[in-house]
This record gives sequence, structure tokens and C-alpha cells, in this order.
Amino acid sequence: MKALSLLLLITTCCVTFAQNKQLLYGFHEIPQNLLINPGAPVTNNGFIGIPFLSHIHANLGMSKLTVYDVFADDGRDFNSKLKDAIYAMKDTDYFAVNQQLDLFSAGFAFGRGFEKDKYLSFGMYQETNAFVYFPKDYAVLAYEGNHENIDRVFNLGHLNTSAEILAVFHLGFNKKVNKKLTYGLRGKIYSSIFNVNATNNRGTFQTTVGENNFLNHQFYLDLEVQTSGLKSLLEDENTELSKDISTIVQRAFFGGNLGLGLDIGFTYSFTDQWMLEASIQDVGFIKYNKDVENYQLDGNLTFEGINPLFPESGEGQTAEEYWDTVEEDFEELFKIDTTNTKYTLAKPIKFNAVLQYAFGKKNSKECNCLSVQEDFQNRIGAHLFLMKRPRKPQAALTAFYYRRLLSNLGIKTSYTLDAYSFSNVGLAVSTTIKNIHFYIAADNLLKYKNLAKAQSVSLQLGFNYIFKSNEN
Repeated sequence: MKALSLLLLITTCCVTFAQNKQLLYGFHEIPQNLLINPGAPVTNNGFIGIPFLSHIHANLGMSKLTVYDVFADDGRDFNSKLKDAIYAMKDTDYFAVNQQLDLFSAGFAFGRGFEKDKYLSFGMYQETNAFVYFPKDYAVLAYEGNHENIDRVFNLGHLNTSAEILAVFHLGFNKKVNKKLTYGLRGKIYSSIFNVNATNNRGTFQTTVGENNFLNHQFYLDLEVQTSGLKSLLEDENTELSKDISTIVQRAFFGGNLGLGLDIGFTYSFTDQWMLEASIQDVGFIKYNKDVENYQLDGNLTFEGINPLFPESGEGQTAEEYWDTVEEDFEELFKIDTTNTKYTLAKPIKFNAVLQYAFGKKNSKECNCLSVQEDFQNRIGAHLFLMKRPRKPQAALTAFYYRRLLSNLGIKTSYTLDAYSFSNVGLAVSTTIKNIHFYIAADNLLKYKNLAKAQSVSLQLGFNYIFKSNEN
């Protein structure tokens, strides 16, 4: 039981990510900023993303727990640390995964007259998402067992998880209305590669003193796991990896389950120094109707365990027959129904809002390289991030400082409060050298001396070819 609990903790803690991109958001020189806010100011006449390198995103995080908490070589007993970790976490603590890789992307400005006031961007990226709430009662039951928890009601609804890999094709439109307002839209087609969803589970488990046996086990179950795209990959007869890869590629290019999504955003300058940016992402859904296999376990079940006394020999039942009967009864109680029912899932909506203030007039001899607040070298502001989750929204609040060092070099520092940490300091750098643009952003820098103590570590980087800016 303890080994099962340990395996659960290790598995979830070692593959956890988050989706907040506070360093990238509002960094107008980075073309991929438009993926988060399609209504952001645009500072170039066009770009071409270097294939597979224009945007690489990985953000590792876990709420409440670190690897160091369990595996630190500090002289404490391992079982004690494991127990502390289990009881320190709540069923609202979570582990989440988000990874993105740009396969190709590009954009260009257009419009009548000298000033091109419209911008079109498009591309394709691969994304991995997963979300797991900590199954508190499952972990306690696995660690302690039920013998020490007579009459305790365990909540089986703590099983709440989802995972997917998909490809996203997108097309965005950005319009600069005037010096104060810019808005944008981005349409998306989701092409799912596989999906696992178990987010609507309910049920309880209770052990009481039995009448016909020592213990009585009562199950009230309404559990379901929905899957799409897994059965054909895991249960097919071919053992050739190349065929599975071919199937995955086919699903990525509209051969899988499809869905639609929309991003909207805007930027509004109240004055030359005060500006608001906001956006909503992934208002959409995916319909799963191909390669679907779902597993259901429901009903009110009672199991009084194994009779401690064998039947009398006069009844004509052997010990082997007795055990066969027990096994059949147990399997009948926990019979899992398999269905192929189609299902539709909404994408988790994300919201970003940034209020910022610009200051520090630039020397008039310098080139104006920003399309907004272009006469100022510095910006400070606050960034709010919200994301819809099954039990409560995932939230983060960031304070940041932006500095334009040279006409082709900008930096951004941030301090973020979220469910992972109250000491998350980040740094982003963007530079363009002879039309080759490079950016890199990293989070939680204070933990880099010992990453095992970090609850979140983020990295984003990319290369683009940039055409001349609108201001040059």
C-alpha cells in the first residue's frame, strides 16, 4: 500500500507543468506574443518562425510539494517524509502539464497607405496538456489501509484527471484602429491525437464492522474514464513503431478528432503612459467520435470479504471450489462496463489582463522601435492570469519591470504569486541581430541552485526571421 502511494506521488510530481506565460505576455517585440493576445501591438512588418525552433515552451510546477520534501538526504526517515507529504496536501492541490512546440509560423502586415494597420499571422503547433488533482483520500487509503479507518468515509470523487496531445492550426487577424486601440482575433482548429478524461467521478468507500464477517466494505460508485485515440495504439497487433508514428502524424493533420476554438484580445492606451492589455484564449471544444473507448464502474456494492471458516465437508464443496466462488463474486461486484459512447469536451478557458505604466523619455535621436509608448524606455505593471479548472480557477498575479536597453535589445523581469510559489522571480531577454530574432525566458531563478526545491521552473525560447519594423 505504501509503495502504491509512493508511486502515485513520484509519477505525478515528476511530470508537472503550468500554463501561465507571464514573461512572454506583453513583450511586444516577440512575435509569439500574439499567440497569447491576438490584439497585442505589432512591432514588425512580418516574420517567419524558424521551423521547430520559433517557440519551445516547458514550464514545470507542482503545488504544495517539491521533490526535495520527499527525497532530501537530511537524515529523516523516508516513511515519515512520505507521510508528511501526503497529509500536507489537499484534494484541491494539483499537478498540471502544458508543453508547446511551434512546427511552423509566420505573419505579415498589410493595409492601404504608408502605415500598414492590419496584421495576419498563422501557423501550427503541437501541444500537450494534462491536469491531475491530488487524490487525497486514495493516497491516505493506500498509505494507512482501511483497517485503521473503520467507519471513515473515503471520497472516491478525488479521482479527477485529464490528459491530451493535440495539434493546433491557427489563423489570427490584428487591427490597429488608431493610436489608442488595437484588437485581434485568432481562430483555431484542434486535431486531437489522443485524450483521457476522468473529471466527473463520484462515490464513496467505507469499512464498517461486519455481521457475517469481521469487516463489511461498502462501495457507492459512479466512476468513468473516457478515452479516445489510445485503444488502436495500445492494442493493435503490429509492433512496428513506424506504423504508430504514421498514425500519430495522420491524426495531427486533421485525421483525428476535431474541434474549434477562438482567442480574442485588445490593447487600449488611456494616455501615452497608461495602457491595458487583455485577452481570452481557447473558447472552444473538441468532439471525440473516433477510436473511443470508455470505462464505467457504477452501482451500490457491498463486500463482506472472505468467510474465515471453510464450508463443512458435508456440503460437498472443496476448498478450491470455495475460492473460485469468492473470486467470481468479487469480479461480479467490480465489473467494468466498456462503451464506445461519443463525448465532447470544452477547452479550459484562459484569461490574461495587464495594466502597465511607461516612463523614462528616450533621447529624441534614438530610433523609435515600439509601436506603443514608444517615447519611453521603461514599463512597470501588474499581470493577472486565470484559468478554468474543474474545482476552482487556477490564478496567478505578477508584477513586472520592462527595460529597453538598446534599439534591438529588451529585458523583462517579473515577480509572480501563484499556487506554486510566493518567491517566483523571472527574467526574459529579446534581441534582434540583422533580422534574426532570438528570445529566452526563464522563471523561478532563485531555485536554480537546487531545482529539487523548486515548485515551478519555466523555460521559453525561440528563433524568428524578422522583417523591418513598422517604425523604421
